[in-house]
Amino acid sequence: MPHRILDPIDRISEILFGLIMVLTSTNALSVINAGHADVRTMLLGALGCNLAWGVIDGVLYLLGCLNERGRNYLVLRSVQAGTDPDAARTAIADLLPAPVAASLARDDLEAMREKMLTLPEPPRPHVSRDEWLGALGVCLLVYLSTFPVVLPFLFISDAEPALRLSNAIAIALLFLCGYVFAQHSGLRPWRTGVVMVAVGCAMVGVAIALGG
Repeated sequence: MPHRILDPIDRISEILFGLIMVLTSTNALSVINAGHADVRTMLLGALGCNLAWGVIDGVLYLLGCLNERGRNYLVLRSVQAGTDPDAARTAIADLLPAPVAASLARDDLEAMREKMLTLPEPPRPHVSRDEWLGALGVCLLVYLSTFPVVLPFLFISDAEPALRLSNAIAIALLFLCGYVFAQHSGLRPWRTGVVMVAVGCAMVGVAIALGG
């Protein structure tokens, strides 16, 4: 099976972020008085904003990866250099998801500790090639999610029907994100899709109201 750089939830999250950002730009446009210059300014602003936030989100993704590697590095170093087996087992359990850690007996954690003692000294935390690709993927997902929402403004000269079609596309994409999210989270797809639309629209409204 091919290795996935980003898992499905990461992809959905970045697309949602991009959709909410571009909707904040398109729905802040006053369609009653909007001329070609206003629409052009809005389009450039939406594309530029999502590109900037895509880059920022990519950097934050790298920092998150580096932090995770750093935690693993510190735990392995502490286990190998420590003299307190109980503290080492606790540190190992803290790295695991709570349900997994709760299902492990003391002997299981001790076996992990003994295995870690045989491992070579870990390298310093660094960013891997896959993580650089993941950061690029994050940036592209945020940026590319702009285009389906702004396309109506490129082909429809009247701003009002263009905005209506743009919002319809955005609602469909929000629903699709919720539907796919539910499939990977054990939730009800149709209900989650509707909730995602409602939450997305509410977040856009808050962002516009606060001047975002």
